[in-house]
Amino acid sequence: MGIQDWIISVMEQLGYLGIALLMFLDNVFPPIPSEIIMPSAGYAASQGQLALIGVIISGCIGSLAAAAVLYWVGYKFNHETIFRFTDCYGKYLFIKSEDVRKSLLWFQQYGHRIVFFGRMIPAVRSLISIPAGMSRMPFWKFMLYSSLGTVIWTTFLACVGFYFGENQALMHEIFSRAGYSILAIAGAVLAWLWYRRRQRKNSA
Repeated sequence: MGIQDWIISVMEQLGYLGIALLMFLDNVFPPIPSEIIMPSAGYAASQGQLALIGVIISGCIGSLAAAAVLYWVGYKFNHETIFRFTDCYGKYLFIKSEDVRKSLLWFQQYGHRIVFFGRMIPAVRSLISIPAGMSRMPFWKFMLYSSLGTVIWTTFLACVGFYFGENQALMHEIFSRAGYSILAIAGAVLAWLWYRRRQRKNSA
């Protein structure tokens, strides 16, 4: 059974709870991608098996629950403990301690806004929550930025599955274009933030 078949099986058996569980796993275990979960759920909604709004809400709940858990992991444990854990067990989650270090540096360099964009970028959304906690980002602000990014991305994926689920080629083309667009926008914003920070330093 492939991963897509397994995802569909979970949703068929557990419904909205299954969607929330799968999206939770998407955030802590990158090989389970939201790009399969939410479009599959959206397509099920187009067939009358689920309600589209229920699919979106369930996906957001699962994703944000995982984000909160990872945030508190970063907040509660010291840096060395987290790096040691990822060195020992990160391979089972497809996460390297080097990736966590890079994410922490990225977070410290570009600030809290990276949380918003990170929720829409594969792999990054699995890592950005831990550095946010490690950097002591206010939890309410973390959840606000996470919620905005999560709602946008989850709604987009579900609607693509709902409206284009029967055309797999078109759906993949939409994902590809959307992914490049998000990366381009995020890159432009981060470059602008980096430029502004350098300007402030030079004028100080």
